[in-house]
Amino acid sequence: MSRRYRLLPVVLVPFLLTACGSGEGGHDRHAAGTRTGAVSAAPAAGHNDTDVMFLQLMIAHHRQGLEMARLATERAEREEVRTLAAAIVATQTDEVKTMTSWLGRWSKPVTAEHVPALHAEHGALPATGAKEIETLRRTTGADFEPAFLNLFAAHQHNAVKLARMETGKGGNADAKAFAKRVQESRTDQIRQLLRLLSG
Repeated sequence: MSRRYRLLPVVLVPFLLTACGSGEGGHDRHAAGTRTGAVSAAPAAGHNDTDVMFLQLMIAHHRQGLEMARLATERAEREEVRTLAAAIVATQTDEVKTMTSWLGRWSKPVTAEHVPALHAEHGALPATGAKEIETLRRTTGADFEPAFLNLFAAHQHNAVKLARMETGKGGNADAKAFAKRVQESRTDQIRQLLRLLSG
C-alpha cells in the first residue's frame, strides 16, 4: 500500500515586483518543469535595469532552491522525488552559470549593493530565507518529503512571478526569452510538486 501524504497548504509568499528604473546532461532533465531550453552564453546587446535586477534576484533565488533540492536528493523517501530534485539541481546549476556570465558581460555584479535592502524597496523579498531553509535542513524522516514539496512549490511560485516581471518590463531579448521559459517550466514544476504532495 503506497503512503499518501497529507496535502499541506502551500504558503505563497507575496512577491510583488516593480522595475527599479529603465534603462540545462547529467541527471534526468526531462522531468516535468525542469527544462528551460538552450540558453546562449552571450546575451543579445542592450539591457535595462529590470534585466539586471531580474538576473540578480533569480541567481539568489536559484541558490536557495539548489540548497533545498540537494537536501531532497538525499532525504526524500520516494525515488520519483529524488529524481526530480536531481534534475532541478542540474538545471538550475547551469542557469546560474549562464545568468552570472550575462551579468559579467554587462559589467554588473551578481548581487546588487545593499541587497536585500535595495530589492526590499521594490517588494522583492525572497519567498524562502535562511529561517525556512534551516527548518527544512533540520527536518528528517517521513516529515522531510512533504515539507520539501510544500516549501519548494511556494518557492517556485515566486520564480514565476519574478519571470513575469522580466517579460513585462525587461529590455534584453535573450533575458526576456529566458524568463518566459522559466515561467512556463516552473509552472509545470509546481503542478508536479503538488501532485507528488497529494499522491
